[in-house]
Amino acid sequence: MGLEAAAKGIARENGGDYAGKMRTIPVKLPGDLLAQPGREAKARRVTKSRVVRESLEKALHKQPPAGALSCYDLARDLAGTVKGLTKDLAHNPKCMEGFGR
Repeated sequence: MGLEAAAKGIARENGGDYAGKMRTIPVKLPGDLLAQPGREAKARRVTKSRVVRESLEKALHKQPPAGALSCYDLARDLAGTVKGLTKDLAHNPKCMEGFGR
């Protein structure tokens, strides 16, 4: 370990951070899901916390595939199919009475 690495400390050199930057949260998981990070951590020789952090980061930063359909795209054919309603409820003051209360 070089001087630069020694200055960082072993924990930080290996991706850990015990200086107080990490926060903990309680999470309830079913047994089968709870076992998966443990197995992965053991196989990779890292902590379960690291596996969970990496999994969360990957899942939360995942971009939808190009061409993915939105909810609107899926229900577009239903728009305007109900007869007798106001065309645009947001622009009708009568329909907006009490909204947000």
